[in-house]
Amino acid sequence: MDQIIERFKKLDTTCVSDAMDKIGIECSVYGIKPVQSGEKICGRAFTVHYAPCGAVKGTVGDFLDDVEPGQVIVIDNAGRDNCTVWGDIMAKTAKKYGITGTVIDGVCRDIPAVLECRYPVFSKGYYMRTGKDRVYVDAVNVPVTLSDIQVCPGDIVIGDDTGVVVVPQSRAEEVAEIAENIDRKEQEILALVAKGYKLKEARAMTGYHHLQTKEK
Repeated sequence: MDQIIERFKKLDTTCVSDAMDKIGIECSVYGIKPVQSGEKICGRAFTVHYAPCGAVKGTVGDFLDDVEPGQVIVIDNAGRDNCTVWGDIMAKTAKKYGITGTVIDGVCRDIPAVLECRYPVFSKGYYMRTGKDRVYVDAVNVPVTLSDIQVCPGDIVIGDDTGVVVVPQSRAEEVAEIAENIDRKEQEILALVAKGYKLKEARAMTGYHHLQTKEK
């Protein structure tokens, strides 16, 4: 069992984002949201990079057979919204393979089928136009980007209804510890408010305003 993944599974993206702010590393992926609410993903990244087709046509999805159960597929399609790189066959196959979810810097399609099989997909939107003969996979398990956030193979990717964050594997222990502390403090604030304390008092008592402050 991957212990650090198990720790991050208990945290939401907001606590992790705050923790990353504290150590001064950008991790919050802008503009990518879940296709279906109520889904949460957490796993190590299997990265995929797409490039525009020219003379080389290539394939759009055969990499799926190389992804390990529990991993999160991270697709860098350069934010393209004019062709898709993920649909129903990919979603249903990924679910069968035990893959945790897919995050796309771009768009997906076949939304009714994706929703029906309840495979978690995070993307910038939906569009029916195929990526075949328009883009192709030119590399897997290389550094890629989601919006302007770099993702390396093995980095930890977390997604929920609020969005997606990426934790560099080299900083995972540090980030988990900070995020867990933030989560504890926020629960303490709610408990104090429930006891009758004013919000301002509860925040002061827990040091809330310094939890996300960047370390010098």
